[in-house]
Amino acid sequence: MKNSKWWSNAVFYELYVDKFAGDFRGLSEKLDYLEKLGVSCLHILPHYPSPMIDDGYDISDYRNVQKELGTLDDFRSFVEEAHKKGIRILTDFVLNHISAEHPWFIDARSSKESKYRNYFLWSDTGEELKESTNVFFHIKPKNWIKNEATNDYYFTTFYAEQPDLNWNEPKVMEEMLAIMDFWIDLGVDAFRLDAAPHLIKKEGTNSNGLPETHAVLKKIRAHLDEKYPDIALLGEVHDTPERTREYFGTGDECHMVYHFPLAIKTILAAKRNDNHIVDEIIASMGGIPDGCGWVTFLRNHDALVFPILTPEEKAEILEYGDPTGKYRFRTDRGIAVRLATLFEKEPEKIRNAFSLLFREPGSPVIYYGEEIGMKNDTTIGEQKDTRRYVRGVFDWETATIQTKDADSLFSFIAKEIQTKKAGE
Repeated sequence: MKNSKWWSNAVFYELYVDKFAGDFRGLSEKLDYLEKLGVSCLHILPHYPSPMIDDGYDISDYRNVQKELGTLDDFRSFVEEAHKKGIRILTDFVLNHISAEHPWFIDARSSKESKYRNYFLWSDTGEELKESTNVFFHIKPKNWIKNEATNDYYFTTFYAEQPDLNWNEPKVMEEMLAIMDFWIDLGVDAFRLDAAPHLIKKEGTNSNGLPETHAVLKKIRAHLDEKYPDIALLGEVHDTPERTREYFGTGDECHMVYHFPLAIKTILAAKRNDNHIVDEIIASMGGIPDGCGWVTFLRNHDALVFPILTPEEKAEILEYGDPTGKYRFRTDRGIAVRLATLFEKEPEKIRNAFSLLFREPGSPVIYYGEEIGMKNDTTIGEQKDTRRYVRGVFDWETATIQTKDADSLFSFIAKEIQTKKAGE
């Protein structure tokens, strides 16, 4: 049975359950709002139990729900209600790392004889893999973290509290595929593969997008194709267009991949009122394998990054969107801003940006709150991880007003979604 490609004409909406609706029961009650907007698939940001060092991307139990969000039964009921309205569910699947509080790692760090020891990467010196990417270099100085109990070091790409999994260990693949099966049984329709390029680490490389990582993705895809051909994979890949398209494989890796370069170019085009800025990059989006497609967006839960901007374009965006430097991410490699904060002095350009988004090829994503012009949350105080500024509580008062106003940003975007759907 061939994948139905339901995602190829989907409109995605990305949200944190607690920030948007409190819990899964509350989210079930908000489905009418999403239906009115025109959403056809919800991207649920990490909903698993977690110490929340990285806002849920540090998972301590892959087979459960944060207690603040409800129970597994609440999750199942929510999925059933969403499906009744024709809304599919995509959940985050964090492949590269887990929480230091996950039982696997608690056991592994306690003894070199642990049966989970080889689920992780260890070093006696912490001197290996020096060229590997340290994503949060502004927070931790190196990738190797001291483990006192066994007098050695474990490897992390992101936070120190997020030990990387060892994907060269076959049991890791076995465990993670079983976890996917678990959530598919609960009704999940798709998975976002977080940090997809980082899975395999190799000496003498930056451990980013290695052939061995693509081999892992092919095995995951083969598992789905065999058992669940209607389930889709969405890859998170921050890279150039040429490198990004590699994650489609030959149609045997990800069904969908985010187009990060297009996002920043679209925002630059809206800022300058010059749609030609995106023409060249759009022209390069064709020629991907059959059964694959791009996922496009303007903003998300992460920082706005600059993978293909010139130094002059990067400086232009930084000065325009964050003149005080408050929202800079990893020094000047990105800025964490919502559209209404970025375009605070020219709010009409938000509509320009969305008009471009919905006319571009691919399946668009709306980040919660962008459809009503939410701004950065400035009530949370100074943050070293500036991404938290774009993760505020949803403004239901404004949303209620805008859904009743035919001239509101919400109504404008809803009409744009209808137009896009009608043209496909």
